[in-house]
Formats: sequence, structure tokens, C-alpha cells
Amino acid sequence: MKRRIFTGLISLGLLLPVMACGNPIPTATETPLPPLQVGAIPDQDPEKVQRGYEALANYLSETLGVPVNFQPVTDYTAAVIAFKVGDLDLVWFGGLTGVQARLQVPGAAAIAQRDIDAQFHSVFIANTNSGLGEITSLEELAVLKGHSLTFGSEASTSGRLMPQYFLEQGGVTLTDFKGEPGFSGNHDATIKLVEAGTYEVGALNEQVWLDRLEEGAVDLERVQVIWRTPAYYDYHWVINPQVSDRYGEDFIEKVQAAFLALDPAIPAHQEILEMFGAEQFIETENSNYDDIEAIGREIGKIQ
Repeated sequence: MKRRIFTGLISLGLLLPVMACGNPIPTATETPLPPLQVGAIPDQDPEKVQRGYEALANYLSETLGVPVNFQPVTDYTAAVIAFKVGDLDLVWFGGLTGVQARLQVPGAAAIAQRDIDAQFHSVFIANTNSGLGEITSLEELAVLKGHSLTFGSEASTSGRLMPQYFLEQGGVTLTDFKGEPGFSGNHDATIKLVEAGTYEVGALNEQVWLDRLEEGAVDLERVQVIWRTPAYYDYHWVINPQVSDRYGEDFIEKVQAAFLALDPAIPAHQEILEMFGAEQFIETENSNYDDIEAIGREIGKIQ
């Protein structure tokens, strides 16, 4: 009897490791996925940017099934550098910064833009005490000579690159202005500087101007639009190809699909779209910004 019991125990001991192999409870904690690091050029008031991107990060995390972290940056150059060194995986760039970033990260791709970005515009605004009125053609930009001017950020497409390009097309160089042109840092600051009379003229993103008008945040007795530029491609999302190694081969397509799926009929989605000043996101590709790259090289913002 004792021998039979002993033999049974040995058999049970041999079976236990086999049974354990089918146990659904893991023996070790799985390594969590690292977060997708998302950033954006700080082209508007930082508080507005922070609130909106937190909502976007939550949406992307739920849709993609990975943790998503929004990382604010100090300026346009910092966004490009963070993308280059891998601190940011997915960034909302302007036309110029997007080109600058992609040129430094082989395989980086422009994947989505707003519906308004294929036909984007800048506006020139003027302090009402400047004596400047409506400008209707490139040639009429010559009336700006002798006045003071501020751009937005030095690396802004809508607040510097394209306005400077169109000025030059109209025969106006930066030395034609009163003093050196200023660089406000962002579009909201440009409005406030011109409104206060610190500069007589400012160039900025049309969408920000329209948004601030709708909010009642502009004193139209002190500042007005005097010219709207021709259209050009601008803002877009750029993604680092290394995310495919981390999250799967089809991850970039999933991220693009997440942006294209934003629906204004869904309240949570509408909040995100409103923050971007868009009705929807649409597909884009690197070649759409070839003109921006050429102008950037011409003006000296791309080497």
C-alpha cells in the first residue's frame, strides 16, 4: 500500500509541470507598451494648445490601443529637434517645420492634414492708426515700405515663410521696413502687438485670426485685415517610421485612419476638430510640400 501511494505521488509530481503549462494565469507580468509621444508646434496660446491636445491624446489612446502622451515644447525649433532625436513620434507641424523634420528623419511621412490645409492662407493685419488700407494685389504690397512689421515665429509657415515669400514677389524686401522685422513667437502674440501699436503691421495664420474674431478677442477699432495671401499647403501630421517596429507594421496606417475617422457628428470628436479649426482630417503626402521646401531653401530656412 505504501509503495502504491509513493508511486502515485511521484506520478502527480511529474504531471504538475505539464498542467502548469496550460494555466491561463501568467507567471510573470507582461511588459507594458511604451507610450506614443505626441507633440505640436506652439503656434497659439499655450493654454489653448494644452487642453485640446489632452483630449486628442485620450482619443488616440482609446482608438489605437496604446498609451499616448502629449509633450508640450517651447518653440518651433524644439519640436523639430525632438522629432529628430526620437523624443516625439508624431507631431503636428506647419508646412516648413514638417519639411525640416522629415529631411532629418529618413522615412518620416506626412499622413494627415485638415480639410483647410490644402488651400491655406495668411493674412496681413494693420493697426488702424497706421493709415494703411486694403491691399488687393502683390504689387500694392509696396505701400508697406517704411512701416514696422512683425512676423510670428521665425520658423512659422503662415506667420513668416509664406508672408516673406509673397512680400518678395511684390518687390518688398525685409530692409524696406521701418527697423528690423519682429518675431512675436506665435499668432496670438502677433495680434496683440499690432493691436497695441507696438508694430504697425503683422502677418499671421488666417485660421487663428478668424477664430479670435469669432471669440470676440480682437478689438476691431484698433486692428484690421488689409491683405489675404494666395493659397498654399500648410499644417500636417508627421510620423516617425520607427513606430512600426514598436507597435506593428500596420501602425502608421492605423494612426492615419484614426485622424480620418474623426466625425463632427460625435461630440467628443467635434471638440477635437474645433480645437484644430477643421471640419475633418484628410490624407496628405510628402510631395504636397515640395513648394514649401523650395521656398524654404530660397529664403534660407532649409540648407
